[in-house]
Amino acid sequence: MKNISDLVQENIELQKIVANKDDIISLHERSLQEKEQSLHAKEKRIRLLEEYILSLQQKQFGSSSEKQEVLQAELVFTEAEDTAEAEAPEQVDAFADDTVVVAEHKRKKKRASIPKELHRIEITHDLPEDQKCCPHDGSLLKPIGFESHEQLDIIPASVRVLHHKRLKYACPCCENYLVTAKKPAQPIEKSIASPGLLAHIATQKYVDAMPLYRQTDIFKRIGVEMDRTTLANWMIRCGNLVQPLINLLHERMLEQTILHADETRVQVLNETGRAAETQSFMWVLRSTQPTCAAVLYRYEPTRSGKVITELLRDFNGALMTDGYAAYNAPCEKKGITHLACWAHARRKFIEAQKIQAKGKTGKADQAIAFIQQLYGIEKAIKDKTPEEKYQLRQTQSLPVLQKIKVWLDKSLAHSPPQSLIGKALHYLHEQWPKLVRYVESGDYPIDNNAAENAIRPFVIGRKNWLFSTSPKGATASANLYSVIETAKANGLEPYGYLKTIFTELPNATSLEQIEALLPWNYKDGVS
Repeated sequence: MKNISDLVQENIELQKIVANKDDIISLHERSLQEKEQSLHAKEKRIRLLEEYILSLQQKQFGSSSEKQEVLQAELVFTEAEDTAEAEAPEQVDAFADDTVVVAEHKRKKKRASIPKELHRIEITHDLPEDQKCCPHDGSLLKPIGFESHEQLDIIPASVRVLHHKRLKYACPCCENYLVTAKKPAQPIEKSIASPGLLAHIATQKYVDAMPLYRQTDIFKRIGVEMDRTTLANWMIRCGNLVQPLINLLHERMLEQTILHADETRVQVLNETGRAAETQSFMWVLRSTQPTCAAVLYRYEPTRSGKVITELLRDFNGALMTDGYAAYNAPCEKKGITHLACWAHARRKFIEAQKIQAKGKTGKADQAIAFIQQLYGIEKAIKDKTPEEKYQLRQTQSLPVLQKIKVWLDKSLAHSPPQSLIGKALHYLHEQWPKLVRYVESGDYPIDNNAAENAIRPFVIGRKNWLFSTSPKGATASANLYSVIETAKANGLEPYGYLKTIFTELPNATSLEQIEALLPWNYKDGVS
């Protein structure tokens, strides 16, 4: 029989065994939890990577269009987001119980037409003389009218030479006085390039995105040999020539109450102290007000906010931009009203929408539908006065914005920040104070499309000529793009306008003469 001390010892050992088992169980439980957490983290990362791959595939092979099938003004919501908290983020059906009207967009093909103002050459087709008699009774046929058909014809570009003769005069008596007739100042003195030729080359490059090396090939086909380097130097000289016009253009834009701003990359090969592959930037300011429809390009080697500070040196109105943070500090420092772009916010939700499984809807669809409501209101009030727009935005747009804010606050907590929908929601949240500011005035725009449209010709051109050789070339391109896009914004034909300013600017001797060449003051071109 065991004594008490043995029993006590056995009890202690049993307690140790039990304690060890508890420790082992606890250790196993922690290990399982860690494995589950690790597995969950891996699954989450796999989902994000799959989403990233789908996004890349969409960008590479999918449609880049942002058009939606849902009509802007026909979306009716029943606040389906109220139930979002009870559902998994990936399975939220934002349109559950919603009424959605889908429109079939059919674009009508526009028939080619011939402008009435074009010169017409009449070509008459008559019957042969032996067919002008009636085959039944031999009577002479009488004209009773005609059938008409018009065709467009084109004469390929031709080159001519302007031969300038400066007549000389001398006194026949004393033979000590000699005078030569003066020739108007030329855009490039002692050059073979006339204003018309320079305007043609600039139009081909900056309007039609045709690189200079292609232009030299075209000139060669019509019998004119010109070196690409020569053409490039001519464009730099033209860019310098229009600088006084650019300075005036900039001053007039800073006097406006609303400006748009944007920037895009440009590669300049020969920049001092920088590698050839280093990215520089082309900045754009856009004014859309009727008194000053203008576009200003500015080449800079940096994307720093210092560029905006300099560009907006005397500006104190409202500035519309995308979400790039470099705009924030200059706007705050100068007291500029900073507006954000709803098109950029919408674009991020469209990116998230494009990788959704087919037939499913989610937060991206809800956000896009909300934003379409805002744009539907803008479309309906576009012809109203600023005062009427302000009142209608307060009564119609503001309630929609309040709905979006409630939905946004609920949705943020249920979307992984690194997912596309999470990024779109966080962008919307960060930009919200600037996004809603447009309803504070009837003059404010809802998006930055004006600047994006202004910068598009440069982006298209960049795809063809790829880079600028030097900072001088990039600056010249910025000046010429500014002149051309401002001319287009004022309804002017670029070639005619360029030919005029290349003819008139070299002979302008006063500020008034230069101001007369601004596109909104421009009257008739030089033939």
